[in-house]
Amino acid sequence: MESFTEAWNLICEYCKKQIAEVAYTTWISRIVPVNIDFTQGVAILEVPNEFHLQTVKRCYTDLLQNAVNQIIGPGIKIRLCTPEQLGKTEEMEPEKNADAEKSKGDYEYTFDTFIVGSSNRFAHAASMAVATKPAMLYNPLFIYGNSGLGKTHLLYAIRNEIEKKHPEMNIIYIKGDEFTNEMIEAIQRGTQAEFHQRYRKADVLLVDDIQFIAGKDSTQEEFFHTFNTLYESKKQIVLTSDRPPKDIATLEERLLTRFEWGLTADVQPPDFETRIAIIKRKAELLDIQLPDSVAEYIANRLKNNIRQLEGAVKKMKAFYIMKNDNLNIATAQAAISDIINNDQPAPVTIEKIIEEVARTFGTSAADIRSAKRSANISSARQVAMYAVREITQLPMTAIGEEFGGRDHSTVVYAIQKVEENCARDSKMKATVQDIIKNIRDR
Repeated sequence: MESFTEAWNLICEYCKKQIAEVAYTTWISRIVPVNIDFTQGVAILEVPNEFHLQTVKRCYTDLLQNAVNQIIGPGIKIRLCTPEQLGKTEEMEPEKNADAEKSKGDYEYTFDTFIVGSSNRFAHAASMAVATKPAMLYNPLFIYGNSGLGKTHLLYAIRNEIEKKHPEMNIIYIKGDEFTNEMIEAIQRGTQAEFHQRYRKADVLLVDDIQFIAGKDSTQEEFFHTFNTLYESKKQIVLTSDRPPKDIATLEERLLTRFEWGLTADVQPPDFETRIAIIKRKAELLDIQLPDSVAEYIANRLKNNIRQLEGAVKKMKAFYIMKNDNLNIATAQAAISDIINNDQPAPVTIEKIIEEVARTFGTSAADIRSAKRSANISSARQVAMYAVREITQLPMTAIGEEFGGRDHSTVVYAIQKVEENCARDSKMKATVQDIIKNIRDR
């Protein structure tokens, strides 16, 4: 069913922005859309095998359901099936699906598709200058602004422009939390030398959401040396963050200073005219014709987030494909109703909280949940319990169950201990606050 396949591509784009690339590639990219039945309210998805099915059900059901709700609309429930359950005997070819997804590339993340307005003109001009003359004008370039305003678009545009003009250059794009994860993995595997070489041999290093390395001592130490090596070798560095360097509470002073060596540029929410231009451009890229009245309706109601504007246009195309709806105000109302009525991020899972704490303390989620009692792991466990309580408001007994079946009193003690430590130790307080902010910003 071609229309469902097109809608599934939009669903995949939504999922890619919510989880790590490795998780998306391993679990989501291998799912194949089979059929959608509006009468029964069911979307059937095929997974390679029973193990894959159980993992997706356990870890990614909420994500997929949220994506379907966003793209197709509420009232459609997902049903995961293996080839055997669908009555198939032939082997699936998951690699083909992954390759097809990968082949789409980042075609829309170029300077040509970036809509320039008063809110982002300076950041756009600086990015263009860096892409034209790497390491010769602004180094480092530090771009900051709230989520969904185009920082990642500018990073990809820089990469694509440099690749076009200088195909011989080694360009590396990485997210701040992924840099931490790779470093931890390198330590565990004893491959630190390869890790050093990978980043210190780059001609251009692009780091998205650099704020996620703050508070992580080992990661900051590693990035400090990587930064110095590249800067002294006259290699281009571009960083993005949700806040300026001085506002990243647990960022080391020596990194703060270096991040401000070059040029700092901010991006702000787009004005009305820019919002209209973004909506029109996205519609053009999706090959749909939006009346001016519809574009104005969306622009008047979604004001602070470019991703929401683009998501609304994508959803309108899905309505057009799946239900043959006309592209009018009524369709626009349906497309943005979920955003307006529930303008909240996806629920934060306990697993994500524990993973963020583990990255900060240089340990693993498994260690935090274990019975190990070393000082670092115990401290990380207490902070994780505190963060879970602060973010989710789960009962103490439920939190204890998530941490290896610990009892209510252990959780109470952990939370009190963190509160006491924060009261007398400003660095600990800043670390805990950064952890909670990073989790919520995701």
